[in-house]
Amino acid sequence: LAPAPPLPALARPSLATAMAGAVKKFVPLLDRVLVQQVKAEAKTATGLLLPESAKEAPNWAKVLAVGPGRRDKQGALLPMSVKVGDTVVIPRYGGSALKFDDEEYHVYRDEDIMGLIQE
Repeated sequence: LAPAPPLPALARPSLATAMAGAVKKFVPLLDRVLVQQVKAEAKTATGLLLPESAKEAPNWAKVLAVGPGRRDKQGALLPMSVKVGDTVVIPRYGGSALKFDDEEYHVYRDEDIMGLIQE
């Protein structure tokens, strides 16, 4: 048998499609944002391995899903300040924790997100 031809770029599974299963289960309402916190580094810049107790999780996360936004008193839709794929700074405490497929996610209001990290 000949090996299968490589998949076209659009058909290759990516991190986004791997997480899409869990993200599809949850749709944020109003001005809420679903994020997954970035994992702490296991090595230092010089290559030393860090034990679990020494790792401090960074307070930034990847945006996985965004609600439509909230409405003002006149009923106009206020746009969200973040979009899917953004890396954001989140508060150390707060938000609502969710667990899908043994992965932990958090939901924050748009106004609770402290800023964007530009890459």
